[in-house]
Amino acid sequence: MQREAAAVRAEWLGHLLSTAPADRPAAEAAISELYLLIGLAPPRFHWVPSPLAALETVPPGIRPSPYESADRLSDWPLPKRFRRLVSGLSVQLDTQVMQRSRTLDPMIRQLIRMPVADSVRSTVRLALWSEYERFERSDSWHAALCPSWSAHYDAVRRMSGVVFTPEQDRLLGLWATQARSCAWWLPREDVCVVSERPVELHTEVWGDERQVRLHRPDGPALRYADGWDAYAWHGTKVPAWVVEDPSVERIEREANVEVRRCAIEHIGWGGYIDRAGLRLVAAAPDPGNPGSELRLYDLREQTRVLLAVNGSVERDGHRRRYGLAVPGVFTDPVAAAGWTYGLSAEQYSRLVRRT
Repeated sequence: MQREAAAVRAEWLGHLLSTAPADRPAAEAAISELYLLIGLAPPRFHWVPSPLAALETVPPGIRPSPYESADRLSDWPLPKRFRRLVSGLSVQLDTQVMQRSRTLDPMIRQLIRMPVADSVRSTVRLALWSEYERFERSDSWHAALCPSWSAHYDAVRRMSGVVFTPEQDRLLGLWATQARSCAWWLPREDVCVVSERPVELHTEVWGDERQVRLHRPDGPALRYADGWDAYAWHGTKVPAWVVEDPSVERIEREANVEVRRCAIEHIGWGGYIDRAGLRLVAAAPDPGNPGSELRLYDLREQTRVLLAVNGSVERDGHRRRYGLAVPGVFTDPVAAAGWTYGLSAEQYSRLVRRT
C-alpha cells in the first residue's frame, strides 16, 4: 500500500514540477465543463504567461467590479461556487472512505496529500507570497486549485476500492484534468484567465515523504516566459545577489536575518569568517556531537556567532556546518551551544548526542 501511495505521490509531484507547455485544449475543455456544472455557459479564455500575470491581468473588454480585485479573490462569485462544488464532493467521498476503512484516509493524507501541499507551498506559492503580498490573503481559491486535492482523491479512487458514482467520477476527472494541464486559473462569468506553466523550475527533496522546495545555487530557481522569476536557497526566497554575487559587504547591509543566513551559507561559513575577518573568541570540543568542534566568533556589536557541525548527516552524506547568532555575553562555546537549546552549559555537556 505504501509503495502504491509513493507512486501516486510521485506522479502528482511530476505534474506540479512540469515545465512543459500547458495542454490548452485539455485545460479549456475541463474548465468549460466545470462552468456547465455550476450552471454557466463556457467562458472565453485569456491565456497569460505566469500566475503573477494572472493576478494582475484584466482581460480585454472586462470592467471588473470593486470586489473583483486580486486582494479579494476569495470573495469573487465564481471561485466561491467552484469551492462549494468540490467541498460537497469532498464530504461525500470522505464519508464513503471512512465507512470502508478508517485507516486508509489518514495514510493517504500523510503520504500523498500533505507532501504535495507542502511542495506547492514551497515552490510557486512561496514565490507568489513574497512577490505579491496580497496573494496570501486570497489563498482559499488557490488552495482549492492546489493539486494536493486532486492527488488525494485520485489516490482514494485507485487505492480504496470505493465505487464512485458517474457524477463523482466526472467532477474528479475534470478537476484532475485542469490540475494536470495548466497552472492556475481565475474565473469570471464570461472570461477565464489561465496561466501557463514555468519554463524553468529547480527544486530539491527535503522531507521524509519526498517533498520538494525551490533551490538553485547558480540562477533563478523559478522562471516564467514573461520574465517573472524567483531565486531561492534551500526553500527560502532570496534576492538575486544571494545566489549570483554574495559578498561580505552585502551581507553586512542586509536587514533580513534569513537572507543573511542564506548568503553566508552560499559562501560557506568558513569562507565568510575568513573574508569578514571575524575574531575567534574561543573553541571547544562539542560534547553534544563527539568528534566535532564548537567555535565562537565576534560578529558585530553585542552579538557573536557559534559555528557548529550538524549532528545529523545530510542526504549527500556530509554534515553541514552552520552558524547561530548568540548574545555577545557568551565567552564559552559550550555555554553558547546550550543556550540555543534552552540549556545550561552543564546540561548541554550531558547530552548523549544532539541532532
